[in-house]
Amino acid sequence: MRLSVLDQSPIADGMSGGQALRNSLELAQLADRLGYHRFWMAEHHASPALASASPEIMLAAIGRETQAIRIGTGGVMLPHYSPFKVAESFSMLAGLFPGRVDLGLGRAPGSDQLTAYALQQDRRTRAQLEFPQQLAELLAHFDGTLPEGHPFRPLSANLPGGEEAPDIWVLGSSTDSAELAGMAGLPYCIADFIAGEVPELAARYRQAFRPSARAQQPFVMVACWTVAASDADEAAWLTGPSRMMLAHLMRGQLIAVPSPETADAWLKANPVPMPANRRPVTGSAADCRDQLLEKARLYGADELMLVNILHDHRDRIESYRLIADAMIARDAAVAA
Repeated sequence: MRLSVLDQSPIADGMSGGQALRNSLELAQLADRLGYHRFWMAEHHASPALASASPEIMLAAIGRETQAIRIGTGGVMLPHYSPFKVAESFSMLAGLFPGRVDLGLGRAPGSDQLTAYALQQDRRTRAQLEFPQQLAELLAHFDGTLPEGHPFRPLSANLPGGEEAPDIWVLGSSTDSAELAGMAGLPYCIADFIAGEVPELAARYRQAFRPSARAQQPFVMVACWTVAASDADEAAWLTGPSRMMLAHLMRGQLIAVPSPETADAWLKANPVPMPANRRPVTGSAADCRDQLLEKARLYGADELMLVNILHDHRDRIESYRLIADAMIARDAAVAA
């Protein structure tokens, strides 16, 4: 089972955003050495908890500091941007790091509605959601297939990366995204860590899939919440901060990543039930291996992408190291 990493640059209480970004760079280097397949950066805006507001900037730094791992976005929130500008930026990255760049695209704002409005250039009216049209234009820029007479057609010939281009993914947690990815013939990443277990999206994507130059067969990656520690009790302790953050988010409050001690006290005073379909992967390395393989079986996944938010960067490093030791190294030994 191919494993990858999605990172959001978590900002612990009392930490600077700059340190959070440097932690992400260190994590990417570790993931490269451990044999993870991809390292993707998320896009979030105006958040006291997550520092990755411009993932393409992080990719330029990560690409220089890693050797083999694919680098990408999970994802670029396309409704905020001009498709041509995104095409130019990722053409540059593909030119700098040929054969290594993924462009994962989402239609969610990655923020609240006020922040989304602040990101608009034209604020005379709030932007309409036109993700399918934007995706079609973006693909056409890379393919050089804008129709004759389209005013942007000549621009596509001058993308800075030349023949180098990123692999393009659709990200999502809804039937709309599953169908769009399938009809466009693109690989699809399901945000299990946001939506909970929704294996029906994988089925709907496969039903809608039409082969394309980018993918002859459907390809499903599942992004799931994963925390490995020395044992199940420690892993549960480490997940407390993310549970506290989610509870505050549901109330419209954004907070930096609290310590496990702070989260434990708050959760005892404010019990938060876990939604029935939300099954994060936690426990010892062996526990996580079993749960990840079950998650892959549930979706029929071709790849899994691991994500977590922990207060202490050392705990995040250890979590990814434990899982690599339990899965990547063992799988490599079996293959040999």
